[in-house]
Amino acid sequence: MQTQQLQFQNNQWDVKKASPNFDAAKTQLAIVFGSGDLAGSITNYEVIRSRFPNADIVSCSTAGEIIGEEVFDDTLIVTAIQFEKAKIRCIKTSVDEQADSFETGKYLFNSLNTEDLTGLFIISDGTKINGSEIVNGLNLNNHKHLPITGGLAGDAARFSKTVVGLNESASEGNIVAVGFYGNDIKIGHSSLGGWDEFGKERIITKSDKNVLFEIDGAVALDLYKEYLGPYAEELPGSALLFPLSIRLENSDRNLVRTILSVNDAEKSMTFAGNLPEGSKVRFMKANFEKLISASATAAENSFDKTKSSPDLAILISCVGRKLILQERTEDELIAAKKIFGNNTCITGFYSYGEISPFNQLSNCELHNQTMTITTFSEQ
Repeated sequence: MQTQQLQFQNNQWDVKKASPNFDAAKTQLAIVFGSGDLAGSITNYEVIRSRFPNADIVSCSTAGEIIGEEVFDDTLIVTAIQFEKAKIRCIKTSVDEQADSFETGKYLFNSLNTEDLTGLFIISDGTKINGSEIVNGLNLNNHKHLPITGGLAGDAARFSKTVVGLNESASEGNIVAVGFYGNDIKIGHSSLGGWDEFGKERIITKSDKNVLFEIDGAVALDLYKEYLGPYAEELPGSALLFPLSIRLENSDRNLVRTILSVNDAEKSMTFAGNLPEGSKVRFMKANFEKLISASATAAENSFDKTKSSPDLAILISCVGRKLILQERTEDELIAAKKIFGNNTCITGFYSYGEISPFNQLSNCELHNQTMTITTFSEQ
């Protein structure tokens, strides 16, 4: 695998890193992460297309762009990939083309599923989609438990408009899937949070998919505002700092859920993923050192350390982590890069949700507030 990374910043394109034998004309895939305005620019898309004329170009807006051990805002990061033997196929759909989020996930998997499919990488609109339902649709026919990873596009901390594109400038409401094919590509993954849970475990007593109404028979929004104290006046933005840990019935695994919006009239909260009735929840708060340590552990768990470092690592971390870590945000990237070393090409973005299985041969899940890492190696 050969790679080249470009950055568009201050109206200027720069090559940041390139493999010695990289050939732009042989590039099969270019992954673009950037601000909504830049990712949605037809001019920027045409520049990328001219550089990589034969590549599928996948793009999305972010809450911060990752390249190496650095994070940027309001730039474009392009990672162009030239595979030696592996094959890819890309497909795009939109919220207007499918009945619902579940059918969207089902359509994407079924459209790319063949005997030699090795794994899927998903980039989804971050505000118009129910991430849990997309994941459920993706899992429905994934009988081989192939790795499905990815994330939900971001929009800084605004939660207003996210854009995703395939072979065109990025726009609202899109979901893109990249299928990887053949035995020559090895895909690894890991997802960890590092947040502290506290307080007693509570039970969700009224919800509708990703809309939460009651916890322990009490109004969930009132309870949450009481818990946030002075931060309640800053909702929904402040909710990124105080996510919920949820344990589904008949599961010993905890997921993290972040609030997208609140409705004071209905006394409800809308989350990035589903919160089924009967699930158990606890409040969470940040621990800086645990957040950073979780990034290193996720990197360690994402590839076979008995072999060489991966060729490519895509880091998708939650915008809530960036808001918490602030000037220490790059520490979690440095922690991951120390594990990978200098030979791994690292890209990624800060997201509104992360997609990854908990472990090998398990279904993918929607996560919030995690560092989720996907690694790619060609044999």
